[in-house]
Amino acid sequence: MRHNHQVLLSASLLLLLPGILPSQTQTKGKLQAFTMDHRRAFLSHSSVDVSFLLDAPAGRHGFVRAQNGHLVRGDGERIRFWGVNITDWSKGSVMVPAKQDASLWAATLARFGVNCVRLQFLDLPAPRGLIDGTRDDTLAFDIDQLDREDFFIAELKKRGIYIDLNLLVGRPFKAGDGVHDYEKIREGAKGISLFDDRLIELQKDYANKLLTHYNPYTKSQYRGEPAIAIVEINNENALWIGAHGPTPYYDRELADLYNRWLRENLRPADLRKLQATAGVTGDEPVPSLFGKAEIEAAPKDRFYGEAEFFVAIEKHYFEDMRKYLTDTLDVKSLVLATADHSHSGSSYPLLLATSSFDIIDGHTYWQPPWASTSKSPMVNDPENSTVVELSRTAVQGKPYIVSEVNHPFPSESEAEGIPILAAYGGLQDWDGIFWYTFEPKVSPDWKPYIGDPFDLSLDPVRMTELAAGALCFLRSDAKPALKIIGRSYSRDQVFDSARLLETERPYFTPGFPLLTPLQHGSRIESLEGVPTRGFSQPTVVNPVVSDTRQLVWYKSGERTALVTLDSPRSQALVGYVTASARSVTNLSVDLENEFAAIVLTSMEPKPISSASRLLLVAAGRVENHGMQWNLTRSNLSNWGGSPTLIENIAGRVILKGLHGAEDVSVQPLDGSGQPFGEAIRASKTMEGWAFRLGPVPTTWYEVTVIH
Repeated sequence: MRHNHQVLLSASLLLLLPGILPSQTQTKGKLQAFTMDHRRAFLSHSSVDVSFLLDAPAGRHGFVRAQNGHLVRGDGERIRFWGVNITDWSKGSVMVPAKQDASLWAATLARFGVNCVRLQFLDLPAPRGLIDGTRDDTLAFDIDQLDREDFFIAELKKRGIYIDLNLLVGRPFKAGDGVHDYEKIREGAKGISLFDDRLIELQKDYANKLLTHYNPYTKSQYRGEPAIAIVEINNENALWIGAHGPTPYYDRELADLYNRWLRENLRPADLRKLQATAGVTGDEPVPSLFGKAEIEAAPKDRFYGEAEFFVAIEKHYFEDMRKYLTDTLDVKSLVLATADHSHSGSSYPLLLATSSFDIIDGHTYWQPPWASTSKSPMVNDPENSTVVELSRTAVQGKPYIVSEVNHPFPSESEAEGIPILAAYGGLQDWDGIFWYTFEPKVSPDWKPYIGDPFDLSLDPVRMTELAAGALCFLRSDAKPALKIIGRSYSRDQVFDSARLLETERPYFTPGFPLLTPLQHGSRIESLEGVPTRGFSQPTVVNPVVSDTRQLVWYKSGERTALVTLDSPRSQALVGYVTASARSVTNLSVDLENEFAAIVLTSMEPKPISSASRLLLVAAGRVENHGMQWNLTRSNLSNWGGSPTLIENIAGRVILKGLHGAEDVSVQPLDGSGQPFGEAIRASKTMEGWAFRLGPVPTTWYEVTVIH
C-alpha cells in the first residue's frame, strides 16, 4: 500500500464556494451531520449486529487450508473472508490498541461482519508497530507493544475473526542492522529485499521471532495458531524488468547476480550471441536494460533473457522464504507470496514467480489520491472498474483474495464501491475481500470525521455498507458464475505482456473483452502452456448481464449508469437510481437524489420475501464539515473536520412481494445502530409496502415485517 500524505493533503487553490453546513431540515442534495459512534454501540445492543455471520472462536475447526481451488476450514467447510486492514495513518488512530480498547475494536469489527483482519505494518517502530524504536537496529520487539498486540489478537480470535499476518511491509532499517546504504533505502526495502543476502537474513530473523513467539492469551505460538489463517511474506514487492536499486551498491549487486545467472543458464554460444547483441565482448558484463524506451527496443533474446532472470530471482526468493517458514519454523498457516499490485503494467511475470503458492492475491483502488484526475463514478466505466482490474489475477485451482481495495474518500460516488464489489466478488467466486483500511481510535473523545482517504472507521457510508456487504459476500448471496472463461499464455506471451502499452490495461491480453468478468468467471489456466487463440466478444454490450442473471450493469449515458443486484437475500440499486428508473424483485425506489446506493438484505437465512428482519442501507455523498475540493476536483484544498456530513437519501421506497406481510415498519438508526427518531410505518398499496425515506439523516434502517 502506497501512502503519501504529501499527496493526500497537499494544498491547492481554494474553491470560491463555502463549505456546506449541516441542516436540521431535509432538502434535496443538502448535507447533514451523521456520525458513527462505536463506543456507544459497544455498550448497547444493536439490532443490525451481523456478528452472527462469524464462527467463533476463529480456528475452532482447525487451520484454514486450500481445497479444490478455494479456502476451507479445518473440517472441510468452505470459508470466505470479509476483512479489513488495520492501520493508523490518520491522526488519533492506533494500529495496536491499548488493552482497555481491544475488546471494543474486536467487537466493533465483528458487529459489522468482519471475519478476518490483515495486520500489515507491524514491522514499524513502536509506538506504531512492534519494533523497539529505542535501539539502533530493528532486531528486537517492544515488549509492551507486543503484549498489547497479543491481547488484541486474542480478542479478535474470541469473536471469530481470523488473522492475515504480514512479515515485510514498511520496516525502516537502521545502522545496527548491518544493511548497506540503510539510510537511502525505502521503507520495506522494495525490490532489493528480494535478492540482497543481508536483507533476506533479517527477514528470516523477524519471521522467526514473531512466528515462534508465544501468545500468553491464546496459549499458542503464532506458527501453530489456527486463528492465523494466512502469513504473507512480503507486501507489494516485485522486481520489474529493467529494475535497478536505490544506490549504486545494489545496482552492482543486481548486475553481478544477472551475469552469474547468464553464465549458469545460457549455453556458451547463446551467451556470446547475447553479449554481441548488448555490444560487449569477452568477460565484459552484460548491462541490464533501463528505461521504458530501452526495454521496448531491445531484441527478443536480450529482453527474454533479462525477463527470465527477474522471474528466477523472484521465484527463488519466495520459494526460499516459504521453505524457511514451513520447513524450518513449521508454520501451519497458508503462505502467500505477495500481491499483484500495479495495474499500469502487466502482472503476469510476477504471477509466474508466485502462482505456485497457497493463495493468489490482488490489490487495486478506484481513483486513488495519487491519481491526479477528477473523480468520476465507477458505474460510468465498467471496463476499468475494480471488478475488472482484480479479476485479471485469479488463477484456476487456487484460492483468490483481494487483500487491499477501496473506493477512497473524497469521492461523490464512494457509496458505489462496497456493494458493487461484494456482489461481483460473489459472481467471481473469490475467497476474500479486505478493505483498506480500518483505523482504531486512541481516545474515547475522538472527533468524528474522516481523517484519511482510506479509513472506513468513522465513515457513515462505508461502515454501514460494510455490514450489508458482509451479509451478501459471506453468505454467497450473489451466486458464482455459471461459466468460467479461462485463458492461457505461453512463457513468451507472459514476458511480452510487460512491453505492451498501458492502453492494454488492466488485462494486458490483446483482444480480451473487458466486459467478460461482469458476465462470467475469469481465471488464468496456465502461464506457460498453449496460448488461448482469440476471445469471443460479449453478445450484449449494454446492459451487461451476468450469466446468473442476478447482476446487471446498465451504461447508457454519463448520468444514467446503474448496477443492480437481484438475488433472493440481497438486492441493490447502485448509481444513477432516479434517471435509470429500474427496480429489482423486492425493491423499487423513486428518489429525490441523483446518485445513490440502495441495498436491501435479509438479516435472516430466509429470502427477503419471507424474512421478518431486513437491513436497508441508503447512501450517497459524505463529506467532512468545511471540506473543499481543489479546482480540478482531483483532491481537497481543505480537508475539513468534525462532524461528518451525509447527503440524506430521500424519496419513496416500495418493498414488493413480501409474502403474507401484515405490517411493515422502518426504523432509522443512528451511528451506533440504535433507533434514531420515530419508526416509519409503511402503507400497503397495489404495488407493495410503500414508505418515504428522509425524516432524519441516516444511512441505514432496520425493516421489521410482521407476517
